[in-house]
Amino acid sequence: MENLSPEVLIFIVTTIVCGVAIMIGTMVPTWVQGKAAEKALEGMARQPDAAPQLRTAMLISMALMETASIYVLLVVLVLLFANPLITRFFGG
Repeated sequence: MENLSPEVLIFIVTTIVCGVAIMIGTMVPTWVQGKAAEKALEGMARQPDAAPQLRTAMLISMALMETASIYVLLVVLVLLFANPLITRFFGG
């Protein structure tokens, strides 16, 4: 650990944090989407007449929930390929 330059250390920590962020940032929205679909399907089974409204609301909410995963992916890609921490702390 003593032989690592600060830039390499920041890159290693950034890579580990990005891996954890991808894991959490994809598992949580997926789990929440599954729960939302489960509840919507339960509602459709109980009240078949309300199925079109429930389906529309479910699809809109699924799209909004999916944006969390997209934002996580965007932040991770910026950290991995443009890493602003290196330029901020070490000037390039």
